Amino acid sequence: MQYEQTAFDELSRWQKKMQRRPSLLNRLSRQVQTKINSYIPEKVHHAITVAIKQMIRGVLFGAQYTTRKPAPVVTLRKTEEAVDRLIKTYRHTAAAEGGLTGAGGFLMGLADFPLLLGIKLKMLFDIAALYGFDIKDYKERVYLLHVFELAFSGQDHRRNVYLKMNNWEQQKQVLPDDIHQFNWRAFQQEYRDYIDLAKMAQLVPGIGAVVGIVANYKLVNQLGSTAKNAYRMRLFSSLHLRQ
Repeated sequence: MQYEQTAFDELSRWQKKMQRRPSLLNRLSRQVQTKINSYIPEKVHHAITVAIKQMIRGVLFGAQYTTRKPAPVVTLRKTEEAVDRLIKTYRHTAAAEGGLTGAGGFLMGLADFPLLLGIKLKMLFDIAALYGFDIKDYKERVYLLHVFELAFSGQDHRRNVYLKMNNWEQQKQVLPDDIHQFNWRAFQQEYRDYIDLAKMAQLVPGIGAVVGIVANYKLVNQLGSTAKNAYRMRLFSSLHLRQ
């Protein structure tokens, strides 16, 4: 079918992008960021890691009770039409939230971080359900975290995460039973490094609202696009959609 073929071609291009090795610019940027991180005291890194871990675990274990039930994928077109509508809704919600917190000064700008994180994770829960995956399953929540990492990491880390996800049915069999064993340090540092520049600009008086709107809109849109391809990858590996 034409839609499935178009989606498969888009997925193939995305997979090639995920597997690219870091460019010279990527490597230089990583070296600079690593140097900056080395100046931050270990106790600060630990505090941020714990804070993000608890924040995300709260969303992960709370949103499962408010997320829609998994929907069977009758046709990929209908599923992705629903996914696109969902992403549009969350995109506008995040933009509005970014505008409000950006206009509210420094303290309100700081509040944007946990609010935006919650919006993005809740969107991933809903997208997973539309593709037919049950996020009450702990291993599906780990996959969801990997989708998040794909969207907001440097190219080297992104490539490593993608390789874990590419054969998920086998990979999930060796997952630890405790989500505490997830690599939260790498997760928070990649995410923080990725969005620092855009979100720091949101704290600047006078431009915070505009920056908040644009940055949040783009970040949620990027996450939505990443999620579509990450779940397409699993659907196309199943018998009923394999090319």
